[in-house]
Amino acid sequence: MSAVTDPVADYLTRIRNAQKARHPHVDVPASNLKRAITQILKDKGFVQDFVNVEDSKQGLIRVYLKYLRGGKPVIQKITRVSKPGLRRYVGAADLPRVLNGLGIAIVSTSRGVMTDKEARRAGIGGEVLATVQ
Repeated sequence: MSAVTDPVADYLTRIRNAQKARHPHVDVPASNLKRAITQILKDKGFVQDFVNVEDSKQGLIRVYLKYLRGGKPVIQKITRVSKPGLRRYVGAADLPRVLNGLGIAIVSTSRGVMTDKEARRAGIGGEVLATVQ
């Protein structure tokens, strides 16, 4: 059994795979970073809801996925940008625009995890964790 070396990539892959299989929800191991990312996805309308599930270990986050009519997932594409082998840090002026503002980039800043628009408005940069379309 091997340990997960990139928990954020594992989190994004679980969401991607669950949506391809048309699951109503997916459980992921909990962490404060994953909770912050999930809260952003909920606030921006990419997932329906999430709840914290307690277990004997670190806990789980149950993410309820969102689908359009016809069963098409709301999240068209979700990708990891900054990886453990190559971290991607950007300044406020260099924050990426996803689909010319229709998608979001999730950025970890000194003031917490936020979207690219919020970071641009605050005038701070950080590590670009993922992009969502």
